[in-house]
Amino acid sequence: MSYADFITLLFAFFVVMFAASNEDSKKAGQVAKSVQGAFQELAMFSPSGKAVPLFDGSVSTDSKGVIDAAAGSMIEQEFVGPKQRPGGPEGNGSRAMSAVKAELEEKLEVELGEGKVRVTEDERGVVVSLAEAGFFGPGSAVVESKALPTIDRIAGIVRALPDNLRVEGHTDNIPIRTAQFPSNWELSTARATTVLQYLIANSGIPPQRLSAVGYGEYRPVSDNSAPAGRAANRRVDLVILGAAALKLEPK
Repeated sequence: MSYADFITLLFAFFVVMFAASNEDSKKAGQVAKSVQGAFQELAMFSPSGKAVPLFDGSVSTDSKGVIDAAAGSMIEQEFVGPKQRPGGPEGNGSRAMSAVKAELEEKLEVELGEGKVRVTEDERGVVVSLAEAGFFGPGSAVVESKALPTIDRIAGIVRALPDNLRVEGHTDNIPIRTAQFPSNWELSTARATTVLQYLIANSGIPPQRLSAVGYGEYRPVSDNSAPAGRAANRRVDLVILGAAALKLEPK
C-alpha cells in the first residue's frame, strides 16, 4: 500500500469514528455513505461488496421520529434538570421526610420501646429497621405472624405517600451455610423478598413503587465484634425514598 493510500484510510477511519460518535444519526449515515462511495471509486472496496450500515436501517420513519423526540427530551433533561414533581421539592405533594419520620415514631411507639424497630433519617429518606429478633427466627426468612400488624401499620403510612419503598435485607458477619441459604447473601435477599411479597399481597401499595435488595453482611450499622452489634446488623430496612434518592432510581 502506498503512503498516500495509507493516509487516506487513516483520515477516513477518524472521520467515521467522529461520525459514529455524533448524536445526529442522519448525518452519520450520510458521511458513511460518502466514505463508502469514495472507497469504491478508489477500488479499495470491491464494487460488489455489501455496504455495512452504521445503524439499524429497519427503523421506520415514524419510529425514528419517536426515537428522536425521546432523545431530545433526554438531552433537555440532562441540561435543564429533571422536571420538579407537583407539590414542591418534596415531590407530588408529599410531606417532608421529617414529618413522615415523626408519624412513624408515633405509630410504632410500642415497638420502638421494645427495641424491635428503629426509625432514622438519612440522605436517602426515612429508614425503618425491623430487627431480626422481633420479625424473623434465627436463620429463617419467614416473618413471624405476631410481627405482621407492625408491618401493616408501616404500610398504611407508606401507602398514603407518593414515594417509592425499597426493602433491604441485612445480616451480621457470621457465615451461614444451610441447604436453603448457602450464604448470607441468600438469607438477606430472601428476607427482603418475603417482606416485599407480603406488601404486594396485603398493603395496597402499587408494585411499581416497591423494590427489594439483599446486602448480606456488607452494610453493617454496628460493630460485629459484640453480640449487641451483630443483633443490630441482622435486620430488614424499609427505606422510604425521598426526592433526592428517587432521582437515582431506574425509570
